[in-house]
Amino acid sequence: MVWFRIQIALLFLAPVLLFAGLYAIGKAVPVPHLGREYVVRIALPEPGTTVELPPVLGPDDPTRPLVVIDAGHGGHDPGAVGAGFREKTLTLGLARNLRDQLLADGGIRVAMTRDEDKYLVLAERVQIARALGADLFISIHADSAGERDEVSGASIYTLSEEASSEAAARFAQRENEADIVNGIELSGGTESVNAILVELSQRRTSDASAQFSQLIVREGEGTLAFHPQSERSAALAVLRAPDVPSVLFEAGFISNPDEAERLASVEGQRAFAGAMAQAIRIHLAREADVSLQSAGVDAASSTDVVPEGEGETTAAPGAG
Repeated sequence: MVWFRIQIALLFLAPVLLFAGLYAIGKAVPVPHLGREYVVRIALPEPGTTVELPPVLGPDDPTRPLVVIDAGHGGHDPGAVGAGFREKTLTLGLARNLRDQLLADGGIRVAMTRDEDKYLVLAERVQIARALGADLFISIHADSAGERDEVSGASIYTLSEEASSEAAARFAQRENEADIVNGIELSGGTESVNAILVELSQRRTSDASAQFSQLIVREGEGTLAFHPQSERSAALAVLRAPDVPSVLFEAGFISNPDEAERLASVEGQRAFAGAMAQAIRIHLAREADVSLQSAGVDAASSTDVVPEGEGETTAAPGAG
């Protein structure tokens, strides 16, 4: 009878003892869901570290306009994933095609925040553009709509403290959280960032960014597939350079198999580069005109940013 009672007691105590033992092990060994989670630790630059500046390609003439192209995500951060593609790979391909197109056209200097599969903190991307004295900053991304694989279309974002829509606010939140590693936000929430946001509201930079956004839509019409809400604004950390007109180009949705295939194709990337390069040339020519007119110089005979035969009335190849 006594032995029977002992067996009953052990039957009830065994699960308790088992879980207690597993919990004790989990406190000492990082076993998922048993007291302590696995933690991915990534070597990041120390605070205050000066970012390594990329090479500036193109004419060896500092008076020529400089465009900094930022391929979104990279390294351990794949960005959006869908239809067998990763955002970091697509954005790098698009960025390289745009760089090559601008260099082939001539007259414009180009730098890329990354030309390989590496991770950059959002603040480093902004720092590169400012340190190089960029005339224009373009951050290239792609999005995912999850299981809604019918969603498609490109969008252009400019900076504003208030998002233009709920979708824009959600997109900005996702992109800004790319710097949250091990529960620590690496590039936001400081007084200096808030000060930059105030400075960014200066009319000159904001207007230039908005005008460039409109140019992209105009030059891409008939060549690129835009979302019905193609021009958007949100508080995106990567657009926080107060003295550099900046846009974030969301090339499309890689959760849409057809759109992902197009963005990854040679033809799709060339179409993007052609339309974007044309918008860039027109924008830089306009800015040069404004600067020269302010200095009292006849702009019509003093700038060659836009190649002969191209200009305000020239649409991208294939435009309707």
